[in-house]
Amino acid sequence: MIIAGEASGDLHGASLIRELKTIDPEIKVYGIGGDRMIAQGMTALYNIRQMAFLGFVEVIRHLPFIKKVQHDLIAKINSENINTIVLIDYPGFNLDIAKKLHAMNKKLIYYISPQVWAWGKGRIKKIKEIIDKMLVVFPFEETMYKENGVDALYVGHPLIEHIENYNFLLKEELYKKFDLEVSKEILLLMPGSRKQEIKKIFPACIEAAEKLAADFNMQVVVACAENIDEKFFYEHTDKNNFKIVKGFTYDLLKHSRFGIVKSGTSTLEAGVFQMPFIVVYSTTALTYFIGKMLVKIKNIAMANIILGETVIDELIQNDVNVSNIYVKASRVLLDKDLYAEIKKKLGGIKAKLGGAGASKRAAEIIHAELNEA
Repeated sequence: MIIAGEASGDLHGASLIRELKTIDPEIKVYGIGGDRMIAQGMTALYNIRQMAFLGFVEVIRHLPFIKKVQHDLIAKINSENINTIVLIDYPGFNLDIAKKLHAMNKKLIYYISPQVWAWGKGRIKKIKEIIDKMLVVFPFEETMYKENGVDALYVGHPLIEHIENYNFLLKEELYKKFDLEVSKEILLLMPGSRKQEIKKIFPACIEAAEKLAADFNMQVVVACAENIDEKFFYEHTDKNNFKIVKGFTYDLLKHSRFGIVKSGTSTLEAGVFQMPFIVVYSTTALTYFIGKMLVKIKNIAMANIILGETVIDELIQNDVNVSNIYVKASRVLLDKDLYAEIKKKLGGIKAKLGGAGASKRAAEIIHAELNEA
């Protein structure tokens, strides 16, 4: 069984299933995932579209549903006699169900670690007690876990292979396909894959983006996650001078001049493509208050965390407003030297993520675990 809960987990889970089926075409996979994992042959009990909770408040509101999902997963594990469960990121849900599965003596492999280095060392102790093996995507994670007695292996980051295997459109092909204006560069909005976060950040982002586009001769394009209906964006703004593109995010990242990006995996993707951008993040007041007490690091953007410095400006919570977005973005767009410096520094991210082949390495380790006596 494989359990993923977000769009990025679906992407990495699909590659993992593909590699597992290359090793063993007869393997059966059950769990939670999205359209990509299902396309690779997984029998999904729930789709990630049903699992997009964000923050403490939203989780509490959805507790009855979460309990039902856990019950159904455990029932399937028992009925199919599943012994090995792979958890992909999504720590709020996965660490909770992992406790129950550990008590059932199931083998638990965690692929793509929760960000315990951000949340403090308490979670490492919890992971050591219930997780059999961690497959991590950053070298420093392997060191950190091993120092704390956790069986961990660094496999590299699957993002690199997704990008290297991608069949890119040429810039003119992208512009033609989506009827973009040839004379204008793209200002890219990446507002996330959860409705709650889009509601929070999109209205301010799109208003600021339209002002930036007008002042810097750009056109606004919104990268729409697979699980979000395009109409949802128009329900949360009276602006309409933008294009929505679904399914071509890597092409947009490759061919855009600047981005306004929601904190998360997207900041790593933008960094690998060396697209200068600013980061935005906003959640409910209670979730933010609790998170602020728990988080132990100064940056929230993965790009900044990996680089070890604040290369990209971060706007958090009440700072996510039209004025701040406009000012921060303008500062970079007006200063050619600063723009070039940010591009150059972002180039360091790819080197820190390792080479291609993470999914294959992870699949080989998982398959070996499946066949252990």
